[in-house]
Amino acid sequence: MEQVHNNTIISSSFSNKFGNHIPIAVAERPNMIPLVLYIFLFLLPILAYLLSYVKLLDKDEQIIINCLTEKMIINGPKVVFLPWTCRSSTKSKAISLSSTEYCIIKNKLKGEQRVEVGPKLVFLQPYDEILNRPMKAYALKANEYIRFLDNVTGKVRVVKGTQGCVVPGPEEIIVDGQKRQAMDLKVFEYIKIHDKQTGTVRMEKGEKLVFLGPFEEFLGAKKSAVEIDDETAVLVRNKRNGQQHLVTEKILFFPSSDEEIMEVRKLIKLADHQACIIRDKNGKDKVLFGSNDDQRSFFLEPYTEIVQLKWSRGRRRERRDLVLSKIDLRPMYMSFEFNCRTSDNVELILEGSFFWEIENLPGMIKFTNDTTGDICNHARSRFIELVSKCTLMEFMQSFNAIAEEVHKKDESSFYSQRGVKIHSLEVTGYRCADRSTADILSEIIQETTNRTNRLQQQESENEVQLKEIRGNIEEEKATSELLVIQTQNSTSRAEMEGLFEAQRARSFLETLSVSFPDELNFKDIIGMWKILRKEDALKTISKGDAKLYFTPQDANISIENHEHTTN
Repeated sequence: MEQVHNNTIISSSFSNKFGNHIPIAVAERPNMIPLVLYIFLFLLPILAYLLSYVKLLDKDEQIIINCLTEKMIINGPKVVFLPWTCRSSTKSKAISLSSTEYCIIKNKLKGEQRVEVGPKLVFLQPYDEILNRPMKAYALKANEYIRFLDNVTGKVRVVKGTQGCVVPGPEEIIVDGQKRQAMDLKVFEYIKIHDKQTGTVRMEKGEKLVFLGPFEEFLGAKKSAVEIDDETAVLVRNKRNGQQHLVTEKILFFPSSDEEIMEVRKLIKLADHQACIIRDKNGKDKVLFGSNDDQRSFFLEPYTEIVQLKWSRGRRRERRDLVLSKIDLRPMYMSFEFNCRTSDNVELILEGSFFWEIENLPGMIKFTNDTTGDICNHARSRFIELVSKCTLMEFMQSFNAIAEEVHKKDESSFYSQRGVKIHSLEVTGYRCADRSTADILSEIIQETTNRTNRLQQQESENEVQLKEIRGNIEEEKATSELLVIQTQNSTSRAEMEGLFEAQRARSFLETLSVSFPDELNFKDIIGMWKILRKEDALKTISKGDAKLYFTPQDANISIENHEHTTN
């Protein structure tokens, strides 16, 4: 405190709770501050210090007070006066949980955890901490379930739908990471389930919903049962004894928990011209023929398989990828093409075809697995051998004889040993491998063809001329025969007409002579006959366009000239 006379100034200061000095200066002389204001300014720091120890809490708030040796929590709504032992305080909001939310809280002092489920306001207790933010609870439908693992006891808890607000326990975790759907099985579906606790496997078939137990898992996806009928069977393996058996009973087949479906087998059907080879578990082959009634349709038995033949294909048999399960026993054609060289060093490309069939199928299987390749390769070797002994001209004149020799000579040895029969072997075409030689051969062939065409043309012309001459001879013979016949017919016709006229005239004369013996003589009767014949002639001529001229004598006409004179 300082006092100065004359210009009296009173100065003072005080410290607040934070240690700050607040100076106060009051001029008493000659302007004095009222005493009330002086008291207020003096009490203001004390009031501010006291208010810092007062906390106002809302309904969703709480305050955490750290005292000297302990921690205390006060929940609102309340007016809180901090104790004088308070070192620090923190005001925080309570956790608001809806009806579908939950959170996990851990007490650090005891090490325990608890789950708070809404709807509620969650106020923390001393030494509590929130392990996670509010999370959504699980809602399960009728076909849903969830599994929780307790980390303390190791037990698995299964909760199945329909349920709402499903939450894990304090020490539980979700086994599958999320809720799962139950397996819905139709009436023809099934699924296998493995219990990892006991190691057993069970089979569930529809129609139902399948929920997993605490330690169960699905073995694969759901599968459809097999509809066994007249053309379908099932090969099944028993996992306990390892044996296979074929189920042919006409049912909707579901395998048991110890069974596994190896294969769904269809009925194998053979036509009358087909055959197949079956190999059993001992490696023995059996040939089945469609022509036998007891072998034309069958199911493959356990431990048996169909032997597949792999034949070569292509005109040169360069690819061996023709796989046959059913063998056709009918005669068939097979074409080939290969190169050979004549004795005069002309390389030819031969094209031809076999007409062959399988006669002894067991014998064929015994000696070869590539029948077509063996036949063509052997024929190629024989052609190369025989063509190399002749010139190009000799080959062109006798290639069919060479083909017949290739066929006939080896028919009883090579082909019969392999169970096949060659009905015919033909060379359908050949050409030179070298272009220049091919051009020369083409000219030779063209000239030969032209000469042959000319010869055939001349033969055709000669044949036409000969036919023409023979036709003329035949025509003259026919003409002479026609003249003879016409002469005979004319004579016969004239004789008949003469007889007719004679008979007519005789009848006319006899009738008039008998009827008028005294009135008419023979001359008068002849005159009357002539008049009647003239009348017939006039009637015949009047029917056409002919012009008739009569002489006066024929018409009996008299011509007179009357001359008249006048005075």
